[in-house]
Amino acid sequence: MTADAPVPPVPSEAAARIVEGTHDDPFAILGPHEIDGILHVTAFDPGATALAARIDGADHPLAPQGDGVFRGPVPSRDYRLAGTNGDAAWEADDPFRFGPVLGEVDEYLISEGSHRRLWHVLGAKPMEHEGVQGTRFAVWAPSARRVAVVGGWNLWDPRRGGMRRRGVTGVWEVFVPGVGEGTFYKYAITGPDGTAQPLKADPVGFGAEHPPEQASVVRDLSGHDWADGDWMGVRADRQARTAPISVYEVHLGSWRRPYGRRMSYLEAASDLVDYVADMGFTHIELMPISEYPFDGSWGYQPVGLYAPTIRYGTPNELRAFVEAAHARGIGLLLDWVPGHFPTDPHGLALFDGTHLYEHADPKEGFHQDWNTLIYNYGRAEVRNYLQANALYWLEEYHLDGLRVDAVASMLYRDYSRQEGEWIPNKDGGRENYEAIGFLQGTNVMAYGEVPGIMTVAEESTSYPQVSGRVDAGGLGFGYKWNMGWMNDTLDYMSREPIHRRHHHHQMTFGLHYAFSENFILPISHDEVVHGKGSMIRKMPGERWEKFANLRAYFGFMWGHPGKKLLFMGQEFGQWAEWDHDAELDWGALDDPLHGGLKRLVRDLNTLYRGTPSLHVRDCEAEGFDWIVGDDTANSVFAWVRRGAEGDPPVVVVCNMTPVERTGYALGLPQGGAWREVMNTDADLYGGGNRGNMGRVEAVGEGRHAQPAHAVLTLPPLSTVMLMPVGE
Repeated sequence: MTADAPVPPVPSEAAARIVEGTHDDPFAILGPHEIDGILHVTAFDPGATALAARIDGADHPLAPQGDGVFRGPVPSRDYRLAGTNGDAAWEADDPFRFGPVLGEVDEYLISEGSHRRLWHVLGAKPMEHEGVQGTRFAVWAPSARRVAVVGGWNLWDPRRGGMRRRGVTGVWEVFVPGVGEGTFYKYAITGPDGTAQPLKADPVGFGAEHPPEQASVVRDLSGHDWADGDWMGVRADRQARTAPISVYEVHLGSWRRPYGRRMSYLEAASDLVDYVADMGFTHIELMPISEYPFDGSWGYQPVGLYAPTIRYGTPNELRAFVEAAHARGIGLLLDWVPGHFPTDPHGLALFDGTHLYEHADPKEGFHQDWNTLIYNYGRAEVRNYLQANALYWLEEYHLDGLRVDAVASMLYRDYSRQEGEWIPNKDGGRENYEAIGFLQGTNVMAYGEVPGIMTVAEESTSYPQVSGRVDAGGLGFGYKWNMGWMNDTLDYMSREPIHRRHHHHQMTFGLHYAFSENFILPISHDEVVHGKGSMIRKMPGERWEKFANLRAYFGFMWGHPGKKLLFMGQEFGQWAEWDHDAELDWGALDDPLHGGLKRLVRDLNTLYRGTPSLHVRDCEAEGFDWIVGDDTANSVFAWVRRGAEGDPPVVVVCNMTPVERTGYALGLPQGGAWREVMNTDADLYGGGNRGNMGRVEAVGEGRHAQPAHAVLTLPPLSTVMLMPVGE
C-alpha cells in the first residue's frame, strides 16, 4: 500500500460503537495498528473537523471516517494528535497509543485478592510511561461491560475515555498523558446489562473535591522525605501494654474554627499539637478523615477510604501534621470505618452495576440503624481492598494506629436485627465468620508489616479475646474500648449521691473483667451527643457539686486500671453538648472552675505518665488490689495500684458523696509517711482545699487486709492518691 492508496475504512459497526461510547475494547480500534502491513492510526475526536498525526513536527493527515472518527497511515507510533475546528487548533498525546502499565505479578495478586499494597496498582498514579509524563488510572470493576475515565482533559466525555480490560483481574486500566497532580476525574461505568451507572468516584482515589462536589482528584503520594525517625524508633515502646497511653479524641472540624471556618491540617500541626503536648496526652485520635459526603456523619460514612478529606487540606499537609505530632512525642491514631459505607450513588454501591462491594441480600448487606451498606467480607477482593487500606494509612501517612469503628456490628449477623431479618452462618449461628476472619487477618497483617503500631476495637459486647492473639482464637487487636465500664460508671455518676449507695456495684463491677482484655477507658464523642448532654451536665447537684463530681470521676478514671481516652472539650467541662458545626467553648476557660478542671486533667496526665504503678500494669491483675470495695454506706472506694518490682505503690481513694469524711481509717500496704500526690479537691482545681495537708502517717496496726493503716480526711466528692514518701 502506498501513501496515496485509499485508507482502509473503520468497520462501520466498530465506528458506530466508538461514536456511541459502547465499544468495550476501544484499544482494539483506536490508536496505532498495522493494517495490511502498514501502520495506521485511528482516532476519535468529535470536536475536530480535521485531525493529523504530528511526528517530529510533520503532520500526517488522518482521513475523516464520519462523526469524529479519523484514520490514516503513519511512519511511527511516536505521534501526537493535532486537531483543528474553524479558528481553533490543539495538540495532545493520544492515550490509545500507550501500552499497559500493570505487570503480571500485580495482575496475579489482584485476581487472587492478596495484593497487600493495592494502592500501588489501583487508583490514579502520576508517572512517566514510555517517555511521557501523565497519570495511570486503574479501577476494579469485574462485571462492567465498559469503563471510561473522564475529566477536564476529555471534556468529561465517556466516549473519549475508554479503558483497557486487564484479563481476568476485573481491572480496567489506561495511561492518560499530560494529566497530573490536582486533576479532577470520575469513572463512567456501563453495567453488565448495558445500563450506565452514575459517574463514580475512585474507590482507591487519593484525593477528592470539596463536598458537596464528588470528583476524585489526582494526588502524587511519592517523594515525601519523612523526618520522624526518632519517633518511629521508640514508637513500639510508647504503645506497649506497659506504657502510659492517654488519648485525646478530636474532631478536627470543631476543635477550633479560626475566622469561623474549619481548622486546617497545618493549623492542627501547630495549635492542636501544642495544646495536646501541654495537656500531657500521649496520643491524638482523629475522628474519621477518609473522605465523606455528609458532614453530619462526622466521617463515619466514608466514600473515599483512601482519600484524606480535603476539608482540612491536602495529603502532604496531613503528613506535615503527623510529623509535627511525632516531633513532640505524640502518637496519632485514626478512626477507621471498614464496617459499612453509604448508599450515595457516586460511591461503592452497585459500583459496576452489580453488588460488588456489598452483599446483594439486604439481610446481610444493609445496616438498618444507619441506612448504609455492609461490605461482603467473604469476597477476597473486598477483603483485599479493606486490608490494603489499613496498611495504606499506616505506611503512607505514618499513622501510629487504627481505632476500628463499630466492631460489634461486624461480628454478629443479627446485630440490631429482629428474628427473620438476618441470615445465620453455615453452622446456624449468629457470628459473622467472614468478618471475624477479616478482622483477624487485618490485625495480623498490620502488626506484621508495620512495627510498633497499635489497633483498637470499639466493641460493645462481651465477645471473647478481642485483644487476644489470633493463633489462640482471638481477634488480634492491641486494645479494646471498655464500653461496659463507661456505661456503668457514667450511670452511677449521673445519680444523686444519696442514691449511690444502692448502685455501688456499678463502680466495682468492671474490676471483675478488667484484665480479660487490654482495655482503654473511653469517654468518647458518643457520650456527649444526641441529647446525652456534656459530661459536666451529666453530673448532679449545684454548680460546685457538678464540677466536684466530674473532678472526682476523672480522678477515679485515671487511677483505675486501663489506658485513658477523653473527647475534646470534656477536659475543661464544656457545658454545651458537642456540635460538629461549632468550635468548642474556649471562652469557658475564663471561669476558674473550668480552668481548674483543665489543670486537673493536665496534672492527672502528668502523674499517670510519670508514675509507673499507674500504668505499667494497666492490663494485669497483679497491678491492682482492692482495699475498700464494699463501703456502700459512705460511697467510698479505695484500692492500690502496683507497677513492676521496686516501683512504689499508689493508693487511690474516692469519696463519692458531698460529705467530708474525717477520721477515715484506711489500710495501707506499708507503714511510714505517705504523701498526697493528687487531691481533686485542691483549690487550684476549683475545690475547697480540704484533705490531709499533703501527708499522712501510716502506723503498724493493719486494716482492710493491709499491714498498716492511716487516718485520712476524705474531702467531699473527691479522689485522693497517696504514695510512700521517699520512694
